[in-house]
Amino acid sequence: MEKLVIKGGKPLTGEVEISGAKNAAVAILPATLLVKGECIIENVPNISDVNVIFDMLKVMGAKVEKINDTCVKIDTTGVNTYIAAQEYAVKMRASYYFLGALMGRMRRACVPLPGGCDLGPRPIDQHKKGFESLGCDVNINCGVVEVDATNLQGGNVYLDVVSVGATINIMIAAALAPGATIIENAAKEPHIVDVANFLNSMGANIRGAGTDVIKVKGVESLHGGTYSIIPDQIEAGTYMFAALATKGNVLIKNVIPKHLEAISAKFVEMGATVEEGDEDVRVCVEKPLKSINVKTLPYPGFPTDLQPLMVTALTTVSGVSKVTESVWDSRFRYTGELTKMGANIMVDGRTALIQGVDGLCGALVKATDLRAGAALVVAGLSAGGTTTITDLKHIDRGYENLENKLTALGADITRIDE
Repeated sequence: MEKLVIKGGKPLTGEVEISGAKNAAVAILPATLLVKGECIIENVPNISDVNVIFDMLKVMGAKVEKINDTCVKIDTTGVNTYIAAQEYAVKMRASYYFLGALMGRMRRACVPLPGGCDLGPRPIDQHKKGFESLGCDVNINCGVVEVDATNLQGGNVYLDVVSVGATINIMIAAALAPGATIIENAAKEPHIVDVANFLNSMGANIRGAGTDVIKVKGVESLHGGTYSIIPDQIEAGTYMFAALATKGNVLIKNVIPKHLEAISAKFVEMGATVEEGDEDVRVCVEKPLKSINVKTLPYPGFPTDLQPLMVTALTTVSGVSKVTESVWDSRFRYTGELTKMGANIMVDGRTALIQGVDGLCGALVKATDLRAGAALVVAGLSAGGTTTITDLKHIDRGYENLENKLTALGADITRIDE
């Protein structure tokens, strides 16, 4: 079993380069199924979720060739199945993007219900509603989603709740659907814009991504090409929090500062210094931080994926802070692990009250999901003594070269295999 061993208490300093966006990559890579020809995708993060998608594509008959660590060539010419392999699909949440992609390409799709982090109920009802609005028949039998898209056509979709996954999936399916599709109450996250930009660069006709109304005019086919994935907003935020929690001074490079505005605003409210460049952000802590209140919201609000990092950072800030989770029902499960490290956190439903303590202490803790695992790493970096983190499979799903990047910033962090 692999473990991370962290000897904390050292301020992080230096520069760190951010990888390509996980949440964009796991949608863009399945969407290559829509393309007739070769796609060269650049700035691909080297993480386990991406490698699972590569395996899924290969099993379906695609050729996947890594040009280098961050660039891959995908040729889906040989794909002749509408069935996604269960052994891979259940490993990650984003496997549901194969639904929209296979609907567009094969006019049928058969994809097992996805796995991924356990954050409470994560239904695909909005995906189903959207597909049915596009003329498809959708059935869920024995944990498998089956879609008959023989009559796939443009349609009007109003999402009952703002859903990133449903917005992207419907957009992918609509790219090759005859007629016009309008998605209302659409999510606005940066990776939705990135998926739309990828599809448009291959010949799709999508307008309005990044607003709450997306319009798709179906085209007959897409062509091959080259596309570079945007930097990872959440990875960038993670290193911002690592600098904040350790009271360090870190320059985070290869970022889009606008995507980080909700995070930067809260850092400034707490008393940290945030300096934005054209493609970088510096976080520096030079004075005691102040307690604050935070509520997670869909983009451009404070991202739910960084909520565990915010709670962690607030555990050692004097006073009482309140963090409200408005997206997922069960995203505070990790707080018990922080309590083992000396944190004082009281959770009531979707709200956590954090009473700041003088400092955290090292302990043996377990990553309960991807972002909770990152939060425990940040906690270990700021804590006195030694922290050991288990269940690293969660962390590896979303962070590339985590230990190496942190070591370059002065952290004492080692992966061991027992």
